Amino acid sequence: MRLRAARHWVFDMDGTLTVAVHDFPAIKRALGIPQDQDILHHLAALPADEAAAKHAWLLEHERELAIGSVAAVGAVDLVRALHQRGCRLGILTRNAHELALLTLAAIGLGDCFDTADVIGRGEAIPKPDPDGLLQLAARWGVQPGEMVMVGDYRFDLDCARAAGAQGVLVNLPDNPWPELTDHHALDCQALLAALQ
Repeated sequence: MRLRAARHWVFDMDGTLTVAVHDFPAIKRALGIPQDQDILHHLAALPADEAAAKHAWLLEHERELAIGSVAAVGAVDLVRALHQRGCRLGILTRNAHELALLTLAAIGLGDCFDTADVIGRGEAIPKPDPDGLLQLAARWGVQPGEMVMVGDYRFDLDCARAAGAQGVLVNLPDNPWPELTDHHALDCQALLAALQ
């Protein structure tokens, strides 16, 4: 499938549609998580009470970041252009659903996404698992191969590859994962230019 013909687009949020502001090493220090471990996987393995307390801290920390979100270069123009073309648009984030909605509102894109098409860590197994992409494919009544997953990190590309979708890497000057990437654009502005 040619990228220009794609009608079903799914975006990562933090670092893709927004300027990346999460200080993951600091978050791990605050939560007592070893630096070489994934935050969500680590929390999932904790006893329920401890996990709940740490999830609550994480949610409040991320809420402040969501409210202050700034759109990444070209992100608003890209999403609005796809929305105007009548494309189906979704969000697949490792963030919480409610914070994803706050973030979209903060960057002026809340009206471009159906709330049910915004999938966070509470609605699907977190990326790199393809669960969220497969949920959207089923909801939209399309094959995963008809979908495009746009992100800024390996987890987004791994997720796309596992689901059978196209993986697009943005917001990195170089592509450290060429074997997983179907398309690479410097930023969302460059991706929009490639679609025109």
